[in-house]
Amino acid sequence: MERKIIKTGDGSSTIHIPEWDEQYHSKHGALQEAMHVFIKMGLDFWVAENKKSKLSVLEIGFGTGLNALLTYFYTTNLKVNYTGVEAYPVKPEELAVLDYASVLPNFEKADDIFNKMHQIDWEEFSEIASNFSLRKQQKIFQEIEDQESYDIVYFDAFGARLQPELWTELIFKKMFDALKSKGVLVTYAAKGSVRRAMQAVGFQVERLPGPPGKREMLRAVKN
Repeated sequence: MERKIIKTGDGSSTIHIPEWDEQYHSKHGALQEAMHVFIKMGLDFWVAENKKSKLSVLEIGFGTGLNALLTYFYTTNLKVNYTGVEAYPVKPEELAVLDYASVLPNFEKADDIFNKMHQIDWEEFSEIASNFSLRKQQKIFQEIEDQESYDIVYFDAFGARLQPELWTELIFKKMFDALKSKGVLVTYAAKGSVRRAMQAVGFQVERLPGPPGKREMLRAVKN
């Protein structure tokens, strides 16, 4: 399947799949979407609500690693264990062209951190910095069986138009079980069927303003 690196509306890059007419991130702005959905509405919300010194994150759709990179820079005062699940890892030659460091000028050594995240071995935790450990797992999302292990889930799978099986009660029950009490799940999606699937497995769900180019998004909390 053909894949192209494209520039999005905010100048940051993402991967475009012409056959699907789909991108890894929003064409309106990859960086803006990641910052709004996962950092502001997910990470910042959890930090404000919990006041803890340790954080465990599960990312569904590790993809380019942009969400992990941003989380690294926005958790300097926390001890973080970050798990990224990805069925089809991005190729090294694609990663080399993304150049996220160029759109993160205020973060020192962004390029070095990004490269380290992609060069570490899969399937085991590796130390990216003294406060940040990353584990990349190559598997399909249906294989996730973690129980009460994470504080935040970044749900960043391809949309329901392409992969409806990833937006079902079955998958969200796995997410619910994987989260600790008071855990938070955030996603760019806002479809009514997605919200209802989350509610059916026990989440308290709210609609929030979406990132540029999208009216709404969802945040779910495990009470």
